[in-house]
Amino acid sequence: MKKTIHLLFLSLLIGFLSACSTTQKVTNSARTATEQLLISEAITRSLPKQIDLQLPMPKGAIVKLDVTGLTPDKDMAKGIVAGWLGFLGYTVQDGPENATHRVNLVIDSLGSEVGNTFFGIPPIQASLIPISLPELALFKADLQSGYVRFHLDVFDMPSGRFIASSSPFIADTFYNAYTVLFLISFNKTDLTSPPQVRTFPKRTK
Repeated sequence: MKKTIHLLFLSLLIGFLSACSTTQKVTNSARTATEQLLISEAITRSLPKQIDLQLPMPKGAIVKLDVTGLTPDKDMAKGIVAGWLGFLGYTVQDGPENATHRVNLVIDSLGSEVGNTFFGIPPIQASLIPISLPELALFKADLQSGYVRFHLDVFDMPSGRFIASSSPFIADTFYNAYTVLFLISFNKTDLTSPPQVRTFPKRTK
């Protein structure tokens, strides 16, 4: 009898814990909104905001911007750097017509990394009794970061003569999700306005 009561109590507890959980998907492939922000904000943060930054070409130069790298996010990086060069006073274009300089954006690394720390009981699928145990985390940390490193190679146009390379531009971002004592969950991030997973939808007026 006591054994039956204990099993019933355990089943109810497991059902309660399972029903009260909210999870957020973290991926390496199909990009979540959070992962996209990790990458795009890393690129933006790597670019200095000083309008008097010295690049090896005169202000007002007409620049043909190219991009080289292994990352599939080259177009996004090119777009952000093009806007930054425009902010500094350069005219950026895709074609060589009337260009006085060519800038090659060389992306050494651009992407996200994930890690996990877990202390507790992992999910268990029972074979002798018709119940399964969900994950019970005394402490769990899902860690995700974005990282970028690139530099600019500047060439004279139309001669194609190499002028100089910039110093490397480097930045990173992070979004970490924590669970403590089974039910207490919270996030830490340096992203600006990251997306929120809501149990109840936000009211709109």
